Amino acid sequence: MTAVSRRDFLKSSALSGASLVIAFHVPRRAEALLLASAPKHPLPAPNAFLRIAADNSVTVQLAHSEMGQGIWTTLPMLLAEELECDWASIRVETAPAAPAYFHTGFGMQMTGGSSTTWSEFDRYRTVGAMAREMLLRAAADRWKVDVKHLRVEKGFVVNGQERLSFGALAEAAQALTPPTAVTLKPPSQWTLIGKPVRRLDTPEKVTGRAQFGSDVHFPGLRTAVVARAPVFGAKVKSFDATKARAVPGVETVVQVPSGVAVVASNFWAARLGRDALDVQWDLGPGQDVDTVQLLESFRALATKPGAVALKKGDCDAALTKSKQRLVAEYDVPYLAHAAMEPLNCTVRLEKDRCDIFVGTQFQTGDQTTAAKLTGLPPDKVNIHTTFLGGGFGRRANPTSDFVSEAVSVAKASGVPVKVQWTREDDTQGGYYRPMFLHRVEVGVDAKGFPSAWKHTVVGQSLLAGTPFEAMVKNGIDESSVEGVTDSPYLQALGAKLVTLHSPRNPVPVLWWRSVGNTHTAFAMESMLDELAHAARVDPLAYRVQLLKGQPRHLAVLQLAAEKAGWGKAPPPGTARGLALHASFGSIVAQVAEVSVDEEKHIHVRRVVCAVDCGLAVNPLSLEAQIQSSISFGLGPTLHSALSIKQGRVQESNFADYVVLRLDEMPKVEVHVVPSKAKMGGIGEPATAPINAAVANAVFALTGQRLRSLPLKLV
Repeated sequence: MTAVSRRDFLKSSALSGASLVIAFHVPRRAEALLLASAPKHPLPAPNAFLRIAADNSVTVQLAHSEMGQGIWTTLPMLLAEELECDWASIRVETAPAAPAYFHTGFGMQMTGGSSTTWSEFDRYRTVGAMAREMLLRAAADRWKVDVKHLRVEKGFVVNGQERLSFGALAEAAQALTPPTAVTLKPPSQWTLIGKPVRRLDTPEKVTGRAQFGSDVHFPGLRTAVVARAPVFGAKVKSFDATKARAVPGVETVVQVPSGVAVVASNFWAARLGRDALDVQWDLGPGQDVDTVQLLESFRALATKPGAVALKKGDCDAALTKSKQRLVAEYDVPYLAHAAMEPLNCTVRLEKDRCDIFVGTQFQTGDQTTAAKLTGLPPDKVNIHTTFLGGGFGRRANPTSDFVSEAVSVAKASGVPVKVQWTREDDTQGGYYRPMFLHRVEVGVDAKGFPSAWKHTVVGQSLLAGTPFEAMVKNGIDESSVEGVTDSPYLQALGAKLVTLHSPRNPVPVLWWRSVGNTHTAFAMESMLDELAHAARVDPLAYRVQLLKGQPRHLAVLQLAAEKAGWGKAPPPGTARGLALHASFGSIVAQVAEVSVDEEKHIHVRRVVCAVDCGLAVNPLSLEAQIQSSISFGLGPTLHSALSIKQGRVQESNFADYVVLRLDEMPKVEVHVVPSKAKMGGIGEPATAPINAAVANAVFALTGQRLRSLPLKLV
């Protein structure tokens, strides 16, 4: 990866006419995590920029991907707050892939970890303030006055009764030396930050102007569908494409590392051509994977010593001395990401450049992978990031599987090609949230409160086998145990032991919305509920007792309970369950209200959610993300699961991999705790506790303690 000079950076922005470009740099807070070839101390480079044109438009380039989380609006809000432009003048573009746009904390260009807003909070405000100062100086030069007598107001610099628009000043401002320091507005002067603002990308999506990866088209583009291995890790032994080539519209058939690609003039021809292929596979060890057997092997592992993730005191001795011991196992299945838009990637490969059009969360990784495959330098691989029809982590793959596959097809076929996955391909294509099992053994004192906590986690590592594997220390992948080792319930406990087993198998796994918290929240909050009921203590009061000294957690918990009417009788035929979980720097508490019909189907009627995420930049976006997170989490709470037999994934589409339906969506109420805490993320935290909140409500209603997801009454 090479550094970008200021000259090259400005040239690459393809400016036209008079304009002001602001480039700025914030020192990295972390070394590059992805690229082995990246210099350990890369030269400083601009991270992002804005463009003010003569027509007064303010174009903001985003270093991150918009996948429904609302950063198309939130990041321009930060910049506009300091620039004080007319909000109606804001335009947004997604930045190309370049070191200039590396994440300030992670040292690469990516979107994930609920990190976009907090990582850009200072950066985007700074660039707005820099632009404001340069515009003021340009106006002062023109009017021959002291800059201290000027002010900015909705896209104009004002001098008494005189006004100059930003557009009129842009060319002169660009010629000035950028300021070396700026003063940012105090919160008391904010007019945008913290206020509800409607999304800028909504008109694009409502009118159909927004371009997703599936929408990409240009003359000469071909479509490819790939026949991939029926089991993970299998390899092509041989194939006969005679019948495939006979399908009208099919132009060529090529073998690539992931399988056999049928390239055609249109999707349907490619799909029919793939169906007509005769492929012989060397199945390998992947054919032996069976999720029923796998779960049993996890149960056996959970009784054996694992790698130590957390230890304090002599847990076994404390368990022996405890008044009572409670043991429970919780398990969760493999999960697909099931985004609305199936995976796709378009590649136009030429002699001296490669253009990739894709909805991706991982520009740096995709660019580097494509560069290695094509032999081109990274700066000749151009990533054109489209809108994402859902990501949830699937489009942030360290192996860049769907991008590298498309590059391989384009290289082998010699034509520009869009590799389009079907829904079945997407569901059966791997990179799932791993299956996990938790074995929790808790000793309690005479009052029923924990005196010892022994917790074993079993499940595949997300980092093993990736460029991030070096982050696994002493056998511990922190993403497997997050939410347990840092649980507020365990902080004051004198005897605790958390261990981890990370067995490997051919099933490829990947982070999934809220990552390890998807399963640790279920185990922790279900066990807390079991302990409360065993102690005959109200579940809210039980948690309050354990959270003494944790004021933020308590405030969130009590707000959710109060707004849900905890302690008051629920509507007839319903019951309430409670869960609290902290992740990505935010704390979320949820109260779920459920009912059960005559066929023993669980219905979630209402969810009350309280959150402390520090500053809420755009309350409307925050509310939407929490509603989205709860909806996403309710799918695997009630329905979604992947099963594998003889190495083959059994589910294929929404008929058997069921997600939450529209008529199942509960009423969701969102309450924000006013907070001055450090800003956390909001795109993922509310997904984590919903499964436990519902499971705890089901127990309160039926007396059945369900410890496996999805929840099924018997």
